[in-house]
Amino acid sequence: MATVQTTNQITGKRKWWALATVMMTMFFASMNQTVVSTAIPTIVSDLSGFEYYAWLFSAFMITSAISIPIYGKLSDVYGRRPFYLFGLIVFAIGSIIAGFADSMMMLIIARAIQGIGAGAMMTMPNATIGDIFNPKERGKWMGVLGIVFGVSSIIGPTLGGFITQQFGWEWVFFVNLPFAVLAIIGVWFTLPKVKTGEEVKVDWKGSLLLVAGLLPIMVGLTWVGDEFTFTDTRVVSVFITGLLVLAIFVLFERSQKDAIIEMSFFKNRIFSITVILALFVTMAMFGTIMFLPLYIQGVVGLSVQQSGMVMTPLMLSFIIGATVAGQLMSRTGKYKILALIGAAFMLIGLFLFNQMSVDTSFVTVMINMTIFGVGIGSLMPIMNVSVQNAFPYKQMGAVNANLQFSRSLAGVIAAPVFGAILNAGFINKFQEVQPSGFEELSDSAQSEILEMEPQQLITSEAQASVEQSFLEMGDGASALYEEWLNAIQLSLSSGISALFLVGLLFAILTFICVLFLPEYDLQEDEYYEEENQ
Repeated sequence: MATVQTTNQITGKRKWWALATVMMTMFFASMNQTVVSTAIPTIVSDLSGFEYYAWLFSAFMITSAISIPIYGKLSDVYGRRPFYLFGLIVFAIGSIIAGFADSMMMLIIARAIQGIGAGAMMTMPNATIGDIFNPKERGKWMGVLGIVFGVSSIIGPTLGGFITQQFGWEWVFFVNLPFAVLAIIGVWFTLPKVKTGEEVKVDWKGSLLLVAGLLPIMVGLTWVGDEFTFTDTRVVSVFITGLLVLAIFVLFERSQKDAIIEMSFFKNRIFSITVILALFVTMAMFGTIMFLPLYIQGVVGLSVQQSGMVMTPLMLSFIIGATVAGQLMSRTGKYKILALIGAAFMLIGLFLFNQMSVDTSFVTVMINMTIFGVGIGSLMPIMNVSVQNAFPYKQMGAVNANLQFSRSLAGVIAAPVFGAILNAGFINKFQEVQPSGFEELSDSAQSEILEMEPQQLITSEAQASVEQSFLEMGDGASALYEEWLNAIQLSLSSGISALFLVGLLFAILTFICVLFLPEYDLQEDEYYEEENQ
């Protein structure tokens, strides 16, 4: 049973049980994301709503982003335990609602609820590692968390594809429930109850201002590539509105004692540069990983389940990168040279992604994913450890949460931005390569096909329906259908290539940013050395 203490630090034999609980929670949270991502094309096809595709990610990311700093600040005072439990319960409720969703809007609302719970699972594990180990030891154990993330990410896509094909996409949400129950039991019995005597207020006004600033920007981003361009008056007006509100948010936060975003942290050079680095890395990562299943299904031509399996090299290389970087940090107490090597791998990987086309082989795709995965995997523990090393222990939760917030904010921005780029690139290319015989179809058939979105068009069900429409034309129908299918692949490849190009830009910025990252020897805190023996 959890005991009452005045700090979050976990010592003695109990730390290993707590570590196991953290790993289980991390496994559960990361597997959920990969299970769902593989099923998204099928979900969008079933519920109809490609224009809301990005919101399935954005709704989750924005609510988790807003909640992360709140969880981090409160957990430093009231302990990690109650926020772990709250997050797991809310996430499970959101999963149940998502499983029963019968419209895109209901699913988006469910994803937003999931995000509120996921905010705890995103920030608590890294903070709990800090509760157990000193800064020099953390590199190794952050690498272990990377292994957990990688293993769950390998299992997740394959499991998601299998569940979607065999039982229906609803079950990719219901499968979360047993894991949530196990995690709740683990947290209840292993993490300490904390009572410090301090008081902290939640910055609700700041939270509302942050949401009010982000929402108009996200709405504008979802408009781009669908009905409007970046220069359209409506898009510009909502962008300006959002930026003005965010400016007010920053000014407001500077005067708040319990601000949701601690502006004083940015006076620390390591923190400010690492936050920028986290933004760039996350943007580059989202520009590839989020849409790789779509590329593999729609361009390479594999099934939902097969696309999950082909993602395995990416996750295995992520594990290798995180493990090696973590071990070397713990042994040497250094991290900058490792960050430079990781950034170089990421840059090379994204450069190779930009060379891919509809003729790229499976082997080439896997090699490119492996190189990219090593880079991303090695950078993740480095960012966490370097920031935690730069601040006193009592600020562990808040510092870690603010770093995680920057990653989540990048995800919030990346999802609609890359979604808009994909949609615009697909439409422009398809108008160029659409087969001339398409006009010979009946008006009803043309209308049905043109109303389908890219995510729908790559599913076997949609393609079978389109093929039937072409076959009704008689002679030459099969050849025309093949031309149309090739046009879809070319158009999707063109749209995703544009994403990879933007991702490459962020990879370049990542490498430049690492050059300015200060390095301090990793600390060996005496408290841990004495108490953890």
